[in-house]
Formats: sequence, structure tokens, C-alpha cells
Amino acid sequence: MKRKKFINITVIILVVFLFSFCSSAPKNIRQAPDSLEVSGAETIGEPSPPDVQSQETASESKEKEENSDDPARIMEDALDTYQEALVAWEKADADQALASLDESYNLILQLKPSPDSELNYEKSNLRLLIAQRIQEIYASHVNSTGENHRFIQLVENKYVMAEIESFQTRERRYFEESFRRSGRYREMMKQQLRNAGLPEELSWIPLIESGFKIRAYSNARALGLWQFISSTGYRFGLKKDRWIDERMDPEKATQAAVQYLKELHSFFGDWTTALASYNCGEFRVQRLIRGQRVNYLDNFWDLYVMLPRETARFVPRYMATLLIVSNPEKYGFKLDKPELPIQYELVSVDRPIQLSVLSQKLGLDEGELADLNPELRHKSTPDRLYQLKVPKSKGEQAIALLSDLPRWIPPEATYAIHYVRSGETVSQIARRYRTSVSSIAKMNGLRRNFLIRPGQRLKVPSRGVSTPEEPAPMKQASIEPPSGAQSYTVISGDTLYTIAQKFGMRLQMLIKINRLRSRSRIYPGQTIWVLPNSSS
Repeated sequence: MKRKKFINITVIILVVFLFSFCSSAPKNIRQAPDSLEVSGAETIGEPSPPDVQSQETASESKEKEENSDDPARIMEDALDTYQEALVAWEKADADQALASLDESYNLILQLKPSPDSELNYEKSNLRLLIAQRIQEIYASHVNSTGENHRFIQLVENKYVMAEIESFQTRERRYFEESFRRSGRYREMMKQQLRNAGLPEELSWIPLIESGFKIRAYSNARALGLWQFISSTGYRFGLKKDRWIDERMDPEKATQAAVQYLKELHSFFGDWTTALASYNCGEFRVQRLIRGQRVNYLDNFWDLYVMLPRETARFVPRYMATLLIVSNPEKYGFKLDKPELPIQYELVSVDRPIQLSVLSQKLGLDEGELADLNPELRHKSTPDRLYQLKVPKSKGEQAIALLSDLPRWIPPEATYAIHYVRSGETVSQIARRYRTSVSSIAKMNGLRRNFLIRPGQRLKVPSRGVSTPEEPAPMKQASIEPPSGAQSYTVISGDTLYTIAQKFGMRLQMLIKINRLRSRSRIYPGQTIWVLPNSSS
């Protein structure tokens, strides 16, 4: 009995020992695989380790798992991948660039920051950048295949058909006259567009913007064939001074428009969005795109309902124009032949002369020279060297006449600037400045019953009336300066308060010694009296 019991115990111990050995052997093999290798032969015992990943400790695996969910780490990876796409695009590897952009977008899809995290803004910005680059790559691919005439996908949806119907009916005369005038300038425009590598069809934009009228002026104060506002014109090199406004020069304005359109297309990557931006500004369209909750390949018709009405109509009107001019008969038009391009010669003029006087000497119609040189604001040449356009074959005659023409002295500015206050009307402003309603309306291009709005800047024909915007100079001789006073010349940005602070004066003292009122306005160049350190 005792012997049998002893055997059973021995068996149990043996089983436990074997189980322990079998359990520990794989672990030992994985920890020291080199000891089981025979030179040049396969590993003896357990198979070789599957990969390096299996060597990670539990803590390392946990750390990696935590990093993969870190929003900041994901954003960093997405930005790195976006940069890789830019490098590939610079090397003209479009396929790799698109693959990297797609990978970057997939990364930001995984990004789920908290609502108050700054990463939300970064995510939105990166999404927009990815959209722009993808559209730019696809647009470039279309251009590189020689299909510039298909730069925009023309559609005949309800918005485009509504504009076609408008051109067929109430705007028919406008369309036909604009088409006829287009012949004066389109050859020049197409040449500039070709030189810049842009589609020639962009030369139809002025039909929508200005009807191909060189002096067209909008309620938004945009001017010329391409309807530039002053700030945008200045940004693209269009000069404006007392004598000229280059927004009205067809060739210079076209050159600026080409630069602007090229920049917009590079920014947005597709022509429909670029055209909408041309009409209302790139920053406004960019804000709308950023606010979309759609896929990263944004579509213009997704934006359409959110755009200002005029801008929303601009792209369908442009599409309608291209459809009509490409096939007039289909849409019920029989368009006249466009006018011939303008031909001219250049003549150097070094002093102010009136165009009407030269026209009369040359036997031209009174407005012919003015139409050739629309950038001249006073229909006279400036007081510097100027290249004047004259009709073809009239150059030599004009040069011979110039020496006998009198020098023209332009009148001084005869208007004041008035900022409209709430409740004011044009008739009230006219009475204040002792002028007529029609004069104010004509000078400012007012329409629709002379409607004005608070804050609007008006030019008002003036008869020497001093206004708050242009105060009369102070008569310093009539002011007896107090003892110890010093004179001070006002500079731009000064106010009575800042001057008082600068010289350590009380504001009321400054007002008193200069016989001013608390609401008196000062202007650069004005001389006033100050008493330094008189605040005590």
C-alpha cells in the first residue's frame, strides 16, 4: 500500500516537472534565439521570430497604442504627409502627390479633438489646403493636355438656363451691343491670356462685368472693363493720381486682370471658384469653403446658395455667355460681326494739353482722342512725359502740332468730401453746400432716386465752404499765446487728447489756449499752442 502511494506521488511530480519544462522552453527560445542557430542552417527547435514587433514589451505596446490616438501626433503626421505631397508635386510626380494628399486627408479624418481644442482650426485649414492642391493638380493636368478651351465644365442647369433666358429677353440688347463692342479689345486680351498660359475664354469676363465699356462704373465703385476697385487695382500695379486712373486703360487693366486670375486659380485650383472669387473677393469665398461640411473636393454648386446674389449669378451668367457665343443659333441669336480692333500710334507729350484742342487740330471727332486714352481723368495729358495714343497714320501730324498747342492749367479741386450722416438726404447736403442735387448726383454717379447711406463718402461741388472733413486753417495771428507757450505742428494720427498727453497738459487747458471746442477736429500741418508740463 505504501509502495503504491509512493509511485503515485512520483508520477505527479514527474508530470509537474514536464509541464513546467514545456511551458518554459518556448520562452527561453524566444529570449535567446542565437543560441539555437547552426551556422548557415535553419534554427533548431522553435521557428524563428516572426518580426521585430513581437519583441516589444507590454509597456512599449501600450505606449504606442496611446500615441496612435493622440490628436496632436495625428495632426503632425498629417502635416508631414502634406509636405511630402508638395515635394512630389514640385518634382512633377502628380501620382505620388495625390497619393500623399489622400493619405493626409485620411489622417485628419481620424482626428477628433475636443470642441475647444485649437486643433479644430488647424484641421480646417489643412482640409482647405488639401482641397486646393488636389484641384490645382487636376486643373494642371487638364491644361497640360492641350485642352485649355475646356477649362470650365459648362452645364445647362436651371441657374445657367435662367441667365440664358435673361439674355434672350430683357437683356438681349445689352448682350448684343456688348458682343459687338468686344471686337475692339478681345484680340488684345486673348494675346495677353495666351502669353500667361491662361484660357482665352476668360476674355469674355468683361461682357458680364462691364459690357465692354471702358468707363463702366458700378455701385461698388469698381471701374473699367475689368471692374477693379481702387485697392485691388493698386495691388496689381494700376496707378491712380490727379491725372490718370489706369483702371480705365484697356491694356493695363487686362494685364492686371490676367495676374489676378492667375493668382486666384493657383489659390483655389478650379476656375469656377476662381471666377466667383474674382467677383466678390477670394477671402469671402475662402471663408465659405472653410465653413462647408462636405467632402474635401468642394464643388462650386455647393457654394452657390451661400454666395452673395450678384456673385452667385456671376458664374452662371459667364457660363451662359460661353454657351451663347459658341453656338448663337441654338439659343435664338443672330449676332452682328464684332467691331474691328482699335488701331493707334504713340506720341510723346511732355506737358498738359487738352485733348479736345488737339482733336480739333487733327480734324477728329471731339471724343475720339478721349476714347483712345480713357485713363486720362481730365481729358488732358499730365504734367510729365506721357505716351498719348492717336489714330493710326496721325502720329507725324500730331507731333508737328504739339509745339503750337497751349499749355493747359487744370483748375484746382472744386469739391469737398462729405460723409453721409444718418437721416441725411442729397437735397439737405446740397442746401448745406449751396449746390444742386443734380451736381452731386452727377459727380458721384448716383442712381435710383439718389439713394445714399450713412457713412457713404460723397464728393460735393464746393464754393469755398469749409467742412469738418477739410477744416479751414486756424488763424494763429488772432490767438494771443499764453506766457511760456510753444507752437506744435499737428502730424497724421494726432488728436487733441494725444497731444495733451504728449506735453503733460490737461485736455481742457489745450482746448482753452487754442480757442477750440471739445469736438473740434485738427488736421496734419495745423499749428497749435502747447504748454509743456502744465497738468498741475
